[in-house]
Amino acid sequence: MAKKPQPPYSLDGLVELIRERFPDMSPQFQIGARHLIDHPGEVPLQSMRSIAAAAGVQPATLVRLVKSLGYEGWEELRQVFVRGLQPQPRPYAEQAQNVVRRRNSRNALNRHITAHIANLHFLEAQNGESLPDAVKVLQRARHIHIAGFRASHAAAHTLHYLYRLFRNSVTLLRGDAGLLEMELRALEPGDAVVIIGFAPYSREGLRVAEAASERGCRIVALCDSKLAPLARHAETTLLFSTETAGFFPSSAAALALVEILASQVLGKAGHQAIQALGQAEEQLHRSGAYLGPEAAT
Repeated sequence: MAKKPQPPYSLDGLVELIRERFPDMSPQFQIGARHLIDHPGEVPLQSMRSIAAAAGVQPATLVRLVKSLGYEGWEELRQVFVRGLQPQPRPYAEQAQNVVRRRNSRNALNRHITAHIANLHFLEAQNGESLPDAVKVLQRARHIHIAGFRASHAAAHTLHYLYRLFRNSVTLLRGDAGLLEMELRALEPGDAVVIIGFAPYSREGLRVAEAASERGCRIVALCDSKLAPLARHAETTLLFSTETAGFFPSSAAALALVEILASQVLGKAGHQAIQALGQAEEQLHRSGAYLGPEAAT
């Protein structure tokens, strides 16, 4: 009689198992699984009923999910999170109602700043081990393609701008005028693709991830969850939080993350990149791109 396969007993193993099975899970299982992976600190400290309520599913759903993953029960899965310790987004209109209700509050500015600070701390907590891996992928790539659509375009554009200051073989995938499919033809094995996105995820971002995977590119995903559609195709995932005191998910941490990534890549590239950066800066000044000191008089 064949032995029953053992479930993963490391958090990384559990994440990989859920990522593999996620597309075939029922909607309720997906909601529960996403909450567990996105909020690992809750699992060792809170009851299963509290976690189910926070996720928006029934406790019985979590029980069935746990058993479908091969665990005997909740406690066995909880121990995985204990050893490894380190969302569906709210509708914009719902968050806007909160903003309107608090519009006369004296603490509005403080709430925004506090949210941004927490998001920045999240970057450090989540990316310490994966950031060097992402840098290696980019350093070894023949060509870098960067994509981010809708609200993620600002972060993608920033990374492209910074990267092009010291490396020419970097392209921003824009998808203007319905030309994304044509742009994707340029993807080749040996290339790296950086895809940036957060929930609700854009269809274009997923298309880029699928095309990159099909063409044998190495993928670095910058997103808000390890279970994001982009992350399922990625070799390396860097995480940022979009928590906000406003009505729209905050992209401040995503922008900070791409600045960090660009700086780390530059540092790894060394003298050659610094020389290229100096030449680019000199050219910008020489071309008149920047106002001179006389403009202030």
